[in-house]
Amino acid sequence: MVRVLKSDVMSSGDMTSEYKDKQGGGAGQPLTKSENNDGKKTLTNGMSRVHRVLTEDEIASGRSTRWTELEIHGRVKNLSPSLWQLTHLSALFLNNNGLTRLPPEIAQLTNLTMLDISNNKLRSLPTELGDMISLCHLYLNNNQLRVLPYELGKLFRIQTLGLQGNPLSPEISKIYHETNGAQKILQFLLDHLTINTHPPPERNWVMIRHADPERPIATFTVLCYNVLCDKYATVNQYSYCPSWALNWEYRKGLIIKEIRTYEADVITLQEVETEQFRTLFQPELKQLGYAGIFEAKSRAKTMGEEERKYVDGCAIFWKVDKFDMDKQYLFEFSSVAMKKASTSENMLNRVMPRDNIGLCAVLKIKESVYANKFLGRMQIPMNDNVVGNPLVVATAHIHWDPEFCDVKLVQSMMLTHEVSRVLEEVSKKYQITQQQVPVLICGDFNSLPDSGVFEYLSKGQITRRHMDLKSFRDDSCLEKFTNSTDKNVISHPLRLDSACDINSIPFTNYTLDFKGMIDYIFATPQSLARLGILGPFDPQWVQSNKILGFPHPHVASDHIPIMAQYAIIPTTHQRQQPLQQAGPAAGVIGGGFPSTPSGAQPFLRC
Repeated sequence: MVRVLKSDVMSSGDMTSEYKDKQGGGAGQPLTKSENNDGKKTLTNGMSRVHRVLTEDEIASGRSTRWTELEIHGRVKNLSPSLWQLTHLSALFLNNNGLTRLPPEIAQLTNLTMLDISNNKLRSLPTELGDMISLCHLYLNNNQLRVLPYELGKLFRIQTLGLQGNPLSPEISKIYHETNGAQKILQFLLDHLTINTHPPPERNWVMIRHADPERPIATFTVLCYNVLCDKYATVNQYSYCPSWALNWEYRKGLIIKEIRTYEADVITLQEVETEQFRTLFQPELKQLGYAGIFEAKSRAKTMGEEERKYVDGCAIFWKVDKFDMDKQYLFEFSSVAMKKASTSENMLNRVMPRDNIGLCAVLKIKESVYANKFLGRMQIPMNDNVVGNPLVVATAHIHWDPEFCDVKLVQSMMLTHEVSRVLEEVSKKYQITQQQVPVLICGDFNSLPDSGVFEYLSKGQITRRHMDLKSFRDDSCLEKFTNSTDKNVISHPLRLDSACDINSIPFTNYTLDFKGMIDYIFATPQSLARLGILGPFDPQWVQSNKILGFPHPHVASDHIPIMAQYAIIPTTHQRQQPLQQAGPAAGVIGGGFPSTPSGAQPFLRC
């Protein structure tokens, strides 16, 4: 006789305590009427679980049921294929049967959080079981299992793993009986899982417009990359990734390889560990013809020499044959808050405790920004020559916590405010207007394209009533960071366009719990014309290989690098910056068309 029972869950609670505990015997059966006349069990966590069979009268009346749990009992030896169509199931009890094989089709039950296969005759498990990543509780007690498929290591949500009563191999048995043995077994299996996936295909280059090949036009590329600091790459944070692929000794090789592949003229990095800048990035990139600067987060100043080595920060590198360093600046947002708004409780309580920083380099352009075929072959008209002119490059790593969207926005305001101060110095030194100075602002802003941060940076202003400002909406301290006389908005004087949008790059950060664009390259379109960008990460590779998130053995960080190419527009070809209200909306992808003086040939062509 086969008994099929369905159960209704009356309220939510911890699945672990929904079932009677049988030592080594599986999750146990829900209470029945023979044990409780109401068929109801009230747990200590407040959850009520009802288990009963509809009466004939209820069936005749057409009463419907809502059930997400299923039990199949009766010494069953084979399972009906129709079972795999019940994809709504969250719990499945197949214990106390005569199963000798578990079909791989069970992986179609993608919503299962509880699976009990105890007290059967299973000698092996299908590798597909490892794809059931929703599983939290897996009972395999009292079977005939000697080995476990390495794919089980992918079940990173597992809280309960029952393996008692199986003739496990000595190696697995020893681990299982250690403290926290179940989790150690899963990690062991994941670390020994063979990676059969091929590396992701190379990302394509997407051309936006072309420079005239017969004219000397100064071009360069810029790359922005959060490399994931070693101390943040933990098994707890990225439980879907083998521990060996999280190890810095492994990941650093992939990171350097990635940087070598693109070999951008300007590189901005975030989450660079202080010691790794000195021992890895600086010497490796020096061999490739780069010089660089680095600053650690503010907390490093309060630490001893040894602790300071492991504080992360931001770095900027540039090709020495194309740029010289003029001057560098450190933007400590906590210090800016103290200087500008120390009397604000919001600043004191929300912004100042965060030790995020920005880093800025004023670079001087050299002849090699022009294609080799023009060097020494033709005289570049003085008005078109950008050699000796400045390029301002800034990078930042904005606070990460989604609950602190106001802090992210205020830090972004501080960043543009500090860059504007740099432009004042640069414009005086180079005797050009601030609007004529080419500016790049790159970084991990931890903000999506629909955020207040992106709106502020790309549109040049944001309303004081924006929800992301939270309690700062009525805080007068923000007046220190605006150049507008309109008290209803906070604005900055830069006009910035993002190199990428979500249509071209759907994500720059890809983890189990979050996927989205949070890294950006912003540029001033009146002085920098965007020629192309590095295309998106191949979504087909991610989907076909069931990639849950990055890092991955083939992907070194939870971020992917973004990259763009720009042409430097000589000041004589720059359009006059329109008024913010009257001109085209800043932040529109594809801005930066230079003007063409009367009688002159077009500077660029689409």
